[in-house]
Amino acid sequence: MSNNKPRLRPRERDAIIQSLRAGVTPRTGLQHIQVGRVKEVEALIKDIERIMDGGSSFRLSIGEFGSGKSFFMQLIRIIALEKGLVTIHADLAPDRRLHATGGQARNLYAELMRNLSTRTKPDGNALTSVVERFITEARKKAKASGHKVNVVIEKRLNHLTELVGGYDFSKVIASYWQGHKEEDEQLKIDAVRWLRGEFSTKTDARNALGVRSIVTDASVYDHLKLLSLFVRQAGYGGLLVILDEMVNIYKLSSKQARVSNYEQILRILNDCLQGSAEYIGFLFGGTPEFLLDPRKGLYSYEALQSRLAENAFAKSAGVIDYTSPTLHLASLLPEELYVLLGNLRHVYASGDPEQYLVPDEALVAFLKHCSQKIGDAYFRTPRNTIKAFVDLLAVLDQSDSLKWDQLIDNVEIDKEVNTDMPMVATESAEEDELATFRL
Repeated sequence: MSNNKPRLRPRERDAIIQSLRAGVTPRTGLQHIQVGRVKEVEALIKDIERIMDGGSSFRLSIGEFGSGKSFFMQLIRIIALEKGLVTIHADLAPDRRLHATGGQARNLYAELMRNLSTRTKPDGNALTSVVERFITEARKKAKASGHKVNVVIEKRLNHLTELVGGYDFSKVIASYWQGHKEEDEQLKIDAVRWLRGEFSTKTDARNALGVRSIVTDASVYDHLKLLSLFVRQAGYGGLLVILDEMVNIYKLSSKQARVSNYEQILRILNDCLQGSAEYIGFLFGGTPEFLLDPRKGLYSYEALQSRLAENAFAKSAGVIDYTSPTLHLASLLPEELYVLLGNLRHVYASGDPEQYLVPDEALVAFLKHCSQKIGDAYFRTPRNTIKAFVDLLAVLDQSDSLKWDQLIDNVEIDKEVNTDMPMVATESAEEDELATFRL
């Protein structure tokens, strides 16, 4: 097996091992363990390039629970950062949705802003550095042209005023520059708080910054479009928005709440397909039920079904259309899973082949054991297989007397069980199910 791999940092090694043992996606070092899905990655790289050229993209990443969907989306996030985009990401939850009336959409926006990342700050909380970079660029332009900095800022953000909320957005950035110039830290803090959606009332925002609007449930998408244009002005390639656990919309018990969220998805989809959004891309992750269920999934909303339906020609020919808005993640091949286990062994040994805890034949024996225990689920939804293998390495690492061939037959691997949260209530009283029934 080839050991021509990128250098592995100790922090990356520990993050990968700890995350996989907990059954969650690592946020760093994914390049050390990534295998397969070449066509899907190539398709998303084309999307990233389209965003950088001033276009927009919309993708649904659909995969079974435990199939590596979140891993794939994190990998795309890292690629986007390397190519100079700004990324924001969040998981949907009962208190974080695309559309709401009780603050849940604003909660989602605040979470996205907390996770705003750049190539130099890949772990989030990069909003302030993006604003600082914009101010630095404006100062350079002002110095070169002989104009005042506030005039340059106003000119560079002038086209934002054509969008909903754009005038106040521009005014907040100008306030940040004013705070910077006058060494008014509170003004700078208030400007960043407004950008993060942390003002809860318009009165507070007006008193602090002199603006008449704030981020509300109804304006979240408008602010994302403003942000995409702003990061472009700050010198970045564009904005990639990544939302995982979209199944939380599917699990809403209120039909009205679901439809409202699906309408918001339709609005985003239409903007991206029609080219009216610029420098922005959306990548949503969900399970097949979220997409295909005719009663509660995206397919229950006719306008979305017609736009997201599978390419009939590709289906009849038995091929995958990688240009479709819906990307069904292919299962890993058994051979790819073998390579993945080899990568995990390499990472566990901190990149030193001399420290490998198991030989190549152990990888074959482990996969054979998985196949006998749970059938083809070991490569269709490989999360539990990966977790069990890392647990095996941990046991071997702690005991010199134990041998891998003694342990493999005792490894318990369960089929992946969907542990998504149960149905969650919403602010709407309208329910799908019957409330009463009488003959």
